[in-house]
Amino acid sequence: MFLSEVVDQTFKKLKTQTANLITLSNLSLGGFAIISILHNQLNLSLLLIFIAALTDRFDGMVARRLNIESELGKQLDSMSDLISFGVAPALLLYTAVLNQFDVPGMFFTIFYIGCGAFRLARFNISENDGYFTGLPITVAGCLLTLCYFAIPFVASVLILSMTIILSILMISPFTFRKV
Repeated sequence: MFLSEVVDQTFKKLKTQTANLITLSNLSLGGFAIISILHNQLNLSLLLIFIAALTDRFDGMVARRLNIESELGKQLDSMSDLISFGVAPALLLYTAVLNQFDVPGMFFTIFYIGCGAFRLARFNISENDGYFTGLPITVAGCLLTLCYFAIPFVASVLILSMTIILSILMISPFTFRKV
């Protein structure tokens, strides 16, 4: 009887942390993407950011399905998103192309990350009414990461412009319907 109680309690605790474990995999993938950038493995970083996007899609879904949504999970998700869709894509594009703009390239890289942080903080204190205010950082991060594929085909200033546009869209008052 004692062993079955311990197993039941362990299973219940694990169940309550399932979504957080998925969220932490998002954070880990973003961290590995950043380390890959530091090792000049930009293609690997790109792949890791997109896998992080998949895990980000599932953590909330799992939390709702298992009825284990929590304030801790919401905050953890935002911190993970800032790493995976704020810092990692910004550093990817900075390393690949924005560094050639010197100080403006550095400024707009940090500006993108700051706008992403602001967007996430605003989301965490807002009412959830079926709409996002400002472009979600996951979407912005994936779009910015996709810009990596355009580098050989477009002028560098267009990548810089896209970074600025995505930054502004994240902090904009525009609303986007949740999918």
